[in-house]
Amino acid sequence: MTVNNVPLLDLNAQYEPMKDDIIQTMTEVFNSKRFINGPKVDELETKMADYCGAKYAIAVSSGTDALIVSLMALEIGAGDEVITTPFTFFATAGCIARVGAKPVFVDIDPETFNIDSKQIEAKITPKTKAIMPVHLFGQMADMDPILSIAQKHNLYVIEDAAQAIGSTYYSHNLKVEKKAGSMGTIGCFSFFPSKNLGACGDAGAVTTNDEALAKKIKALRMHGESQRYYHDYIGGNFRIDALQAALLLVKLPYLEAQHKGRIANAKYYDINLANLVQTPKIHTGCKTIYNQYTIRTQKRDQLLKHLQDQKIGCAVYYPVCLHEQKCFAYLGYKPGDFPASEKAAQEVLALPVYAELTNEQKAYVVAGIKSFFA
Repeated sequence: MTVNNVPLLDLNAQYEPMKDDIIQTMTEVFNSKRFINGPKVDELETKMADYCGAKYAIAVSSGTDALIVSLMALEIGAGDEVITTPFTFFATAGCIARVGAKPVFVDIDPETFNIDSKQIEAKITPKTKAIMPVHLFGQMADMDPILSIAQKHNLYVIEDAAQAIGSTYYSHNLKVEKKAGSMGTIGCFSFFPSKNLGACGDAGAVTTNDEALAKKIKALRMHGESQRYYHDYIGGNFRIDALQAALLLVKLPYLEAQHKGRIANAKYYDINLANLVQTPKIHTGCKTIYNQYTIRTQKRDQLLKHLQDQKIGCAVYYPVCLHEQKCFAYLGYKPGDFPASEKAAQEVLALPVYAELTNEQKAYVVAGIKSFFA
């Protein structure tokens, strides 16, 4: 089969094998008329907790709302500081600011793109309440030192695991492999349609091992209700739709196959692009799920245009660091404050890595890159 274009993501190819099951489960929800909460949401929460290796999971309306409700549950707000990375999707720091707290940035490890744990402690002040590591592109941050620092300074750890469901990290401190969302105080997930586990709209989840915190988050997602019309907290409307929960229940059994396909495709790129670009560095003890397959090259913008001309899907995650965003000018950061993040923003490029890629499509992507450097 001749290939002359490859999309960055092909949701049609993902949808086809499960189409009948999706239609059936959507029909069940419509027939039940249980569109808010209900048995599908309960089932999803049970299976999500089990999959993530956490005691509790609370399904919510989006990954962004997962972050916001987590910060609310931990009573982080005005006058507080949360340490995080400037090289991530906007919601990470945006949610910190939304609750009235101050995002405090720490530069990334240039190999993994995740927060550099060696630089965290220097940014802790009496106002610091939490550390929010991001498991970027599907690889978990270096959690052992992060958790040790948090314990030493009595800080919460909120894992932004939006891109990392199913990723694992071998903890030398605990002598066990742990999944994303199971190590910190709270884990936050996104089921945006482009994720490895994607809904048909916005959806997310929160995980925790703390029973009291789980109960509080469940109340907060329902305007702080402890029972109908009785409000213990001022919460919000962070509920997941039952239709999204039903869809995710159909897709969850396929998730490991999605991961395996992405990992196999990543290995193909690792081998065939090794001498052309910097391929992803996955640290020993980490299993990534390749939410993105991100290469680096100093000729990123030229390569981007070349691949677009070849009709090869590619994208830049993320072209502008958060400390350089106009809305965060009040924080007082300036260009040069986070050199590893700023350099990454100029050099990274994500390639198609979805599980349904054919051998011909992968070969076309590699040929496109080789033709550029030739």
